[in-house]
Amino acid sequence: MVQIIYCYDAYCGWCYGFSKVITRIEEEYKDSLNFEVLSGGMILPEVPQHFGATARYIQTAYKRVEELTGIKFGEDFLWHVFHPEETDWYPSSEMPATALCIIKEYQPDKAIAIAADLQYALNYEGRDLTDKEAYRHLLPKYNIPEEEFYQKLKSEEYKEKAYYEFALVKQLQVTGYPTVLLQTSETKFYLLAQGYTDYETLKARIEKVLFDL
Repeated sequence: MVQIIYCYDAYCGWCYGFSKVITRIEEEYKDSLNFEVLSGGMILPEVPQHFGATARYIQTAYKRVEELTGIKFGEDFLWHVFHPEETDWYPSSEMPATALCIIKEYQPDKAIAIAADLQYALNYEGRDLTDKEAYRHLLPKYNIPEEEFYQKLKSEEYKEKAYYEFALVKQLQVTGYPTVLLQTSETKFYLLAQGYTDYETLKARIEKVLFDL
């Protein structure tokens, strides 16, 4: 089946802004297209880096995301952004990507919703995605047994699945997020979106590719 591949990262602010667009697209096309979400591994420091340096950039950048996408960043997230000296965050894409791999295994048809929930947890609720507790509130929503989830979260197997996704995204020559591809065969991919793209534009591009098939 033809599928949409959404390459994102839990820490990508523009992906957070794009989550409403991709959620709406999925709602519209879920009966005719498969949807897959791949984590890109945007932040993978060899040595943990404090959020402070990024926070200063986000202090102005988040407004641009809000203006263009209509999304809102939450006060609990912005506290960390505007208190770079006090925040105890050391961002890494590894744990949210691992969590996504686990939750997708239980709910493969809800990959888009899961990714959106992870971004909301960070960017609105201000949860630290490197903290195992940041995921507990999502487990009942997706009917995932807590004990199983946390066993998998600390296992090498699921960490390897996350790194496999990072490698796959590189192989797809994705250089920024969000990126949306439409795969029509094993070797044929169409680039639909690179960076934030509004709903009407994305829908028109999907329709054009489907029409030409």
